[in-house]
Amino acid sequence: MRYISIAAYSGEPSRKLIEYSRIFIRELSRNCLKRNLVLMLGGYWGLMKYIVDYAIEEGFNIILFPPLEKENIAYPSEAIIIKTGLSYRGRSVILVRTSDILVVLGGESGTIQEVITAYTEGKEIYILSKVGLSSDNLKRFGRYIDSRKISKINYFEDPIDMAQAICKHIF
Repeated sequence: MRYISIAAYSGEPSRKLIEYSRIFIRELSRNCLKRNLVLMLGGYWGLMKYIVDYAIEEGFNIILFPPLEKENIAYPSEAIIIKTGLSYRGRSVILVRTSDILVVLGGESGTIQEVITAYTEGKEIYILSKVGLSSDNLKRFGRYIDSRKISKINYFEDPIDMAQAICKHIF
């Protein structure tokens, strides 16, 4: 099995971002071996809810790591829910460390923290840029966050190109 953590905006996303997420999930479904792939997210609200719903429709395996504050809300029965008992930041570390790669579909400070964690843990990172959120600012770092070059950051403006690159990388 291959594990992909998806970092995504917890607020109400733009129509453009919702559509990009749908396209990304559909393209992953077309190009990757779904039965050997697990998509992991930090919850089921904001953009994450759309991604989870699209991924379930496409038949992906889903694991959610909600923070302690949201462990008791309703989650889709098709998803595995891991109740870590941790706050938002703590569960983000587990989400990233459990993955083979990190995918960023747009977000704010929590998403940026997940990128930094993935980088320091040596996880390859795939970022969809020009989505209109703070995660767009990550492109200023270039391919590496610092001189140690621990892991590579890949930037894409097209969700189809990003999904295809991920499938080539992990399979």
